[in-house]
Amino acid sequence: MLYDLSLKMEYQYDTPASLARHITRVMPLSVTQRQRLIAGHVKFDPAPSEERGFTDFFGHPAIATLINPPHQRFAIMMKARVNVDAPRTMLEFTTVLSELKREYDRVLDLGRDSPHHFIGPSSRIPLDRAIGAYGRELAPADSSVYQIAKAICARIFEDFSYDGEATTVDSTPGEAFRMRRGVCQDFSHVMISALRMIGVPAGYVSGYLRTIPPPGKPRLEGADAMHAWVRVWCGNATGWVEFDPTNNMEAGSDHIVVGYGRDYADVAPVLGVMKTYGEHKASQAVDVTPVQTIHGAF
Repeated sequence: MLYDLSLKMEYQYDTPASLARHITRVMPLSVTQRQRLIAGHVKFDPAPSEERGFTDFFGHPAIATLINPPHQRFAIMMKARVNVDAPRTMLEFTTVLSELKREYDRVLDLGRDSPHHFIGPSSRIPLDRAIGAYGRELAPADSSVYQIAKAICARIFEDFSYDGEATTVDSTPGEAFRMRRGVCQDFSHVMISALRMIGVPAGYVSGYLRTIPPPGKPRLEGADAMHAWVRVWCGNATGWVEFDPTNNMEAGSDHIVVGYGRDYADVAPVLGVMKTYGEHKASQAVDVTPVQTIHGAF
């Protein structure tokens, strides 16, 4: 599926900010057999005093900027064209839970996709016994990791309510779990925590989601905004599979990846420090538009 993407993120400050340093990660990735970034660019307003592109450990194309002069607003604009492949057919030969540790113990690679990075606690996902007990209810040792992940994904969808006012970007998985409320970031963090607590490597995916509701059906949560979902390591034969607990589905051709990480902290769209005081307001607008093709060419 071929898409044109556009994103505008804007911050308004009560008092002018200066000496503002940001790291921005909003450009879709190119991922083998998953998606291909054809073209894209990111612009900033006001224009940065300094700008430098780099690639971080997990392979994200990121931009570091510095804006020296005082400014009362900061805007990020991204446009890109990306081709997303149809999801592969899942064959039921994934590793059972009781054998999974033996499999990842044999993985010697410590690159960005190694399951070893995604099994222990991380900065935004500490160990949580209550979430671990929640996951273990759906994790018999003789079940496949794929089936366990699918069951936990469905359980979160059934038990939690989507509520944009219940949590903030800094809420912990434990807080969202106790309330059974939150947004895609919270649902993803809870699912990752549940899987790691039972010994399954799991990571965070940041991206965009396009939705087309069937007649009479509600629109999927996460449309017209950046979205988050989960990747699960299902063993050496199958590798990574992506699940969206907000919508109880496997990630498909409407899920466009921006970044993979251990949790939100690794893939936050914008991180920054600046000299200012008072409050700020943030707004975000995203368009994901299918591109019409002619005779299969583009």
